[in-house]
Amino acid sequence: MRARAPASSANLGPGFDTLAVALDLHIEVEVELADRLSVRTTGEGAELATDASHLAARVAMGVIGHDRLSITVSSAVPVGRGLGSSAALAAATAAAAGAPDPLAVAAEADGHPENAAASVMGGLVAAAIIRGQPTAVGLPLDPGLSFVVLVPERPLPTATARQALPPVVPHADAAFNLGRMGLLVAGLADHRMLVREATEDRLHQAARSPLFPEASQLLSGLLDAGARAVCWSGAGPSLLGICDQGLATEVRDAGETLLAEAGVAGRAIALRPDITGLTVGGQPWQPRQSAQPAPLGQQ
Repeated sequence: MRARAPASSANLGPGFDTLAVALDLHIEVEVELADRLSVRTTGEGAELATDASHLAARVAMGVIGHDRLSITVSSAVPVGRGLGSSAALAAATAAAAGAPDPLAVAAEADGHPENAAASVMGGLVAAAIIRGQPTAVGLPLDPGLSFVVLVPERPLPTATARQALPPVVPHADAAFNLGRMGLLVAGLADHRMLVREATEDRLHQAARSPLFPEASQLLSGLLDAGARAVCWSGAGPSLLGICDQGLATEVRDAGETLLAEAGVAGRAIALRPDITGLTVGGQPWQPRQSAQPAPLGQQ
């Protein structure tokens, strides 16, 4: 079975571990029964070990219950750059292996639900863990918005970015983020209401700035180039500019110049939101209502 899932950008500034948007970069996974385990990868992440330690192998074996599998992964999503590659890979693999609930599998594999929810549902989502289960809802997203992503060549492992965060935050900072998140949700639903202050944050971005000192300069440059609002993408180091669709190319070109001027190797990409999310066999994934088929290999 073959499945495909989009990349995602989480947090979006104030929506720490809560908000994410699916982006038009994809990971495709095919899982078939075989005599023994084999993992083949192309594209982004092709340098990773292709044995039982590979995330796709671990997810597929967990769903199916054995390792007699042939797994093929083709990815356009940079690894370790804050674009939800792990969640997208886990979601696509779970679906290709026949999991009845790819969101639950991907959220468990990734450690938190917002990237997984965006990869499965598409569009803009809010997600949380409720009574031990990932719960997500789709939010309105203005079709006139596009996203420009600055992707440095240097990776930033999520675990490292998490270690930079303070263990507690002041009440005033939590309230600051809640207020900005309300503005952000409204602005993403209607671009005319999106103000640059909507992506301000006091919970994670400043704490992570020493891990990517050029980030502040690059974000300011994206605003000057015409982005409506800017933020880190997930745990970084990728940076996100939210802009009107008609300005996406212009902002992307400015992003390329900004990276060069800052001496940061990398690239700028203009992306549309992916509003479809997870697909299986070329069709949008749908939750199974009843008489659920068994995962591949248990039929």
